[in-house]
Amino acid sequence: MQTVFQASGGMDGLRNLANAWHRRVVADDVVGHAFSHGFHPQHVERLASYWAEALGGPSAYSASYGDETRVVKMHSGNGEHDEMNRRAILCFDQALADVGLAANPELQKVLHDYFAWATSTTMYRYHKSAADVPVGLSIPKWSWDGLQA
Repeated sequence: MQTVFQASGGMDGLRNLANAWHRRVVADDVVGHAFSHGFHPQHVERLASYWAEALGGPSAYSASYGDETRVVKMHSGNGEHDEMNRRAILCFDQALADVGLAANPELQKVLHDYFAWATSTTMYRYHKSAADVPVGLSIPKWSWDGLQA
């Protein structure tokens, strides 16, 4: 059986999705605020690599950029922002349609569930302070059956 990474089109497919999502969130009135201070010039490539690793692809993100602790710290200490999370998930769902991944209902659901989970749990768990993020976290793995233990 194909991994979610493979079914998503591999690195090219996830890079296209990351590009579509990035365009949508930067243009969004609420989520765009998170990018108003600027962002890494390789944000899309890094995001695609992160998603690839989480969805059954190569571990290039961890090998090149760091572990889950680093990612979660970047998203922590920003206070509660439920509306921003909701809008980021909506932008993701729209990006799935933009790149044709919503045409496969099973794949669309798995990708939506992954992104919604990651946005509202791991990336939001430490909204009070980045100092609360534990050291040594590994990138969570997601499959057709959801979060892998």
